[in-house]
Amino acid sequence: MYVKMFTVGMLWTNCFLVADSKSKEAIIIDPGFDRNSEAAIVVGDAKRNGFKIKFIVNTHGHPDHTSGNRRIKEATGAPLLIHEDDAPLLTNALADKTLRDGDLLEFGNIKLRVLHTPGHTEGSICLLGSDIVFSGDTLFAGLMGRYDQPGGSLEAIMNSIKNKLMILPDHVKVYPGHGPTSTIGEERRSNPFLQNFFEP
Repeated sequence: MYVKMFTVGMLWTNCFLVADSKSKEAIIIDPGFDRNSEAAIVVGDAKRNGFKIKFIVNTHGHPDHTSGNRRIKEATGAPLLIHEDDAPLLTNALADKTLRDGDLLEFGNIKLRVLHTPGHTEGSICLLGSDIVFSGDTLFAGLMGRYDQPGGSLEAIMNSIKNKLMILPDHVKVYPGHGPTSTIGEERRSNPFLQNFFEP
């Protein structure tokens, strides 16, 4: 599996190009571009590797994760996917398909399962592979997502992290929507927001 992280936009959003190196099918997650030059870098990387973009996926509907949707759709012709609860938040491009918990995204030999993880927004999702999870703004290295904006909920995000993410094996690598990568085990051990999950 090919995974490349691009930090884009004013809020330093992590945009991901994920591909099956054998079939050359790929997806782009969270194209939060502010400039055409940022889109060109991601699309250029895909072209150099011979990747065909099958889907564009938003982990949630905030502009710092969606502002490049139109640019990527125009450049690749790929359909845009977002959870049904966050589809109304889109402004610069409409969703071609909405997602629900448990949906499977397949490209080449890669399968990513949609985990509905509300709390940052009502329609926040994570994408789970065999040993990786793209956690959007639900879980960060040493932090968790904000819940004080419209559609946010402290109770919901804590439940999402506890019941959808902290049940995963320690070795699963976490690719968050902002900041450095981590692992589920590292967050279980050291994330100060999660320690009450594991108190005796």
